[in-house]
Amino acid sequence: MQQQLIECVPNISEGRDMVRIRQIAAIVETVEGVKLLDVDPGKATNRTVITFVGEPEPVIEAAFRLIKKASELIDMSKHSGEHPRFGATDVCPLVPIRNITLEETAAYAHKLGERVGKELGIPGYFYEKAAKEEKRKNLASCRAGEYEGLPKKLSDPEWKPDFGPAEFNDQVKKTGATAISARDFLIAYNVNLNTTSTRRANAVAFDIREAGRIKREGNPITGKKVLDDLGVPVRIPGKLKAVKGIGWFIEEYGIAQISYNLTNITITSMHVAFDETCRAAEARGLRVTGSELIGLIPLQAMLDAADYFLKKQQRSLGISEAEKIKIAIKSLGLDDLKPFDPKEKIIEYLLETNSSKLVGMKLNEFAEETAGESMAPGGGSIAAYVGTLGVALGTMVANLSAHKPGWDDKWEFYSEWAEKGQQYKNKLLQLVDEDTNAFNRIIEGFRMPNSTEKEIEIRKQAIEDATKYATEIPFNVMETAFNSMEVMQAMLKDGLQSSLSDAGVGMLCARTAVLGAYFNVRINAKDIKDRSFAEDILQKAKDIYEKTVKLEAETIAFIDTKM
Repeated sequence: MQQQLIECVPNISEGRDMVRIRQIAAIVETVEGVKLLDVDPGKATNRTVITFVGEPEPVIEAAFRLIKKASELIDMSKHSGEHPRFGATDVCPLVPIRNITLEETAAYAHKLGERVGKELGIPGYFYEKAAKEEKRKNLASCRAGEYEGLPKKLSDPEWKPDFGPAEFNDQVKKTGATAISARDFLIAYNVNLNTTSTRRANAVAFDIREAGRIKREGNPITGKKVLDDLGVPVRIPGKLKAVKGIGWFIEEYGIAQISYNLTNITITSMHVAFDETCRAAEARGLRVTGSELIGLIPLQAMLDAADYFLKKQQRSLGISEAEKIKIAIKSLGLDDLKPFDPKEKIIEYLLETNSSKLVGMKLNEFAEETAGESMAPGGGSIAAYVGTLGVALGTMVANLSAHKPGWDDKWEFYSEWAEKGQQYKNKLLQLVDEDTNAFNRIIEGFRMPNSTEKEIEIRKQAIEDATKYATEIPFNVMETAFNSMEVMQAMLKDGLQSSLSDAGVGMLCARTAVLGAYFNVRINAKDIKDRSFAEDILQKAKDIYEKTVKLEAETIAFIDTKM
């Protein structure tokens, strides 16, 4: 079964005392298999967002320990802050990350809540996907009245807690209540304004958020509310779906912000929320100066933001991931108030391990590793890396061509080729390490015990499977490197003619990758016992080899006519 991963993002009602914040966050790492990703305190809101990830059972154990520790260290009767709140651990959402559904995640939320109620005596509500009745789906409804309204709320039969005591006893006076949920990935995102007016920030928030504003007669602020036939206030909806927002003043920075919750970034992305806020603010005589990300963000959301702004600039989208991240940070002004470190804010970067041993090396280190006594990395990894360099050159020519003065009407054509090049490059980079990993699997097979008939049979099958895999990987290198040659061909024909030699070198590198990987396919295939499999892959490899040799000759002949 594939590993399931969920993220937990508890918000605690403490943002100023770093000693207490560290004590609460540190408890997460006492659970094996749970990784603490981020601790993001806010002084003005007096609230800290903590993010950790792992398999479901360890995560809910860590969440329980965190809620317990927060209840011991935070006294809600003495708490104040800009953000709505009603408990020491105010909210504790669980978010599906990998190989787990939202419904399955909700079951873990229920398990956590029931334990919090029984063992800690903390009352609370299930919201979003974990909600057990419709009116409790919305967090704002569950938290209405905040901490100060808890004595009345807990005694109201309509708002009897989903877990924990239904009374405001001495313990609850200290801990408050907790809201636990299962929800889709949410981005907490603040947009900075050049004003100190909370009222004006709220006006922009009401323009943008899905709930909009209440419709009034005459004066839009003080006028009488317009009611429908059922006596419910009529609302003027905002511009964007799946967006919640309010305005507030942040004393720490001396500015007003609009605080958004982007509840479904496939409906409204961060960059769309930012751009629409810029328009709404300008219409009200305000200016957006930047923005602030609270907690973490998926890599794709940052890349999508970069692509959005690159398109507006008519720039190639086929630039490196690192460059795209820089574009996103600057375009959104994410470093307006404090430095923004992608390695600390992007989920995938925080989850990265050192498994990519070769690709993570410096060039000289890679060369030294290859030159050592070990049999890996060998020709397969080197072939993949040479192919990577080849298509990187083709991609470079595409990006240069997209930016050439006078060719602005063709930027999309070159951008598409550069994007293709990046895809080939990334796949070949992954194959650099995978070829070495495949070889190591064969070695591991030979090291398996072979004392009994059963052990001998298991070992034999493991070696066969590993040998097949070690043949498939260089075949993938062949396929990818051969297909990548289309980028260099296009650039030789339509790219910058001053970069003709660069595209040509790229072609020769791709050709070397194909031929080098072909040698590896052949030498590994000879040891495969399943000859039907071996002959099939050898024939496919030979076809690619012959096409590559022919294409190389045609390319050299073409370059000779141009030089």
